[in-house]
Amino acid sequence: MTDGSDAFAARIQLVEAAEVSVDLQSYIFKADTAGVLMTERLFAAARRGVRVRLLLDDNHTDGLEPLLAMMGSHPNVQVRLFNPFASRVWRLVGLLTDFRRLNARMHAKCMIVDNQVAIIGGRNIGDAYFDLDVDVNFTDLDMLAVGAVVAQASATFDDYWNSARSYPLAALMGRGLAWSPDSFTQVLEDAHGSASSLGYAEALAESHVVDDLLHQRLAFEWAVTQLWSDDVEGQLQSPQRPPHRPGRVVPRLKGALGAATSELDLVSPYFVPDDESTMALQALARRGVRVRILTNSLAATDVAAVHAGYIKHRVALLQAGVKLFELKPTAAAPALRRRFSVRGGTLASLHAKAFSVDRQRVFVGSFNLDPRSAQLNAEMVLAIESSAMAAQLSEALNRSLPAIAYEVTLSVQGRPQWQSAGETMAAEPEAGVVRRLVVQLLSLMPIDWLL
Repeated sequence: MTDGSDAFAARIQLVEAAEVSVDLQSYIFKADTAGVLMTERLFAAARRGVRVRLLLDDNHTDGLEPLLAMMGSHPNVQVRLFNPFASRVWRLVGLLTDFRRLNARMHAKCMIVDNQVAIIGGRNIGDAYFDLDVDVNFTDLDMLAVGAVVAQASATFDDYWNSARSYPLAALMGRGLAWSPDSFTQVLEDAHGSASSLGYAEALAESHVVDDLLHQRLAFEWAVTQLWSDDVEGQLQSPQRPPHRPGRVVPRLKGALGAATSELDLVSPYFVPDDESTMALQALARRGVRVRILTNSLAATDVAAVHAGYIKHRVALLQAGVKLFELKPTAAAPALRRRFSVRGGTLASLHAKAFSVDRQRVFVGSFNLDPRSAQLNAEMVLAIESSAMAAQLSEALNRSLPAIAYEVTLSVQGRPQWQSAGETMAAEPEAGVVRRLVVQLLSLMPIDWLL
């Protein structure tokens, strides 16, 4: 699912169709229109007897108390927070005094309905992930899955849910769980009256994903698929765990990507290669594999520090023949909707994470090609053996990259330069002098392991 409004409509309609259970796991759950409307539908499902479990990473729950309190007030709803802050008020103090533990987050995203259908990918719950933010929209990607992999997703959710790092909401907020029906009614009215809700209403009216699913009209790509997920108990043992811990996503992805023989397409919004992965990509390119990487430009990224980690390796990758493309903040490609598209709103920022190997295998999930995903966060990836879907990703990039991204090449002097529509730029395009200076200064700091 590449279109944001369709992705939201599918989630809402699946919740409305649920008969037994809804399990929702997310790194971010915003109290904006998307978050409020999702909360409303989850609560309605609980009222008709559906068991709802909501598991959120605690890193972004500040300000969510009214929504979470409303959810937690119903006996059919359970809410847990992963790796919570001890203090609900002094979060910064908690981070400074307990940095090692709180720096390791649950970045995985998954929704499972009736243990029959799962949505897995890169989207959090919030307007910006569903194409309806007024400032910046994230280009993102989800997979809707049925079949045996859903059982894997359910088992993985249970592992997270039963982890010693997942705390019941009531144990953390206590009396703070009290909520006012009148105040929440006002929150709902505000959400339904927003401009975003009109867009969501249109998306719901136009979407037939769930109806087609229920009537067996949905055209699935049947393929051998596995769910790779990080070991939550391993994270408990060591927040800064080694990247080669058995059962983790990293060694499996490393083996799969490193086995490329002809083509390797990498789409990662946060791309921070270390020395080892830089050398691995260089080796692939030098033995004739076409290595193509799409990441955010400095003007498009929402985390400038990540760009600082990336630029340290940019020249070395280009010298080896790796093809680098950086998303424009004004990128828009509506013609590519529903086909691994890159699409933005007022401004665009890449958030999708997808990798294609030799047009035979495709990997989609929450994993970024950066040290944080590799060593700190708990991640989730679908590994799909499908030549059709892998080729779909590669062909979408072939068609869209000239319009939506700058190609980074080396000048005669060996410095990066950005090319687009016959124009060549010597400095990071569309990024101000101050922003470029800040990134250069950040690149001198030893912070890559945090990025």
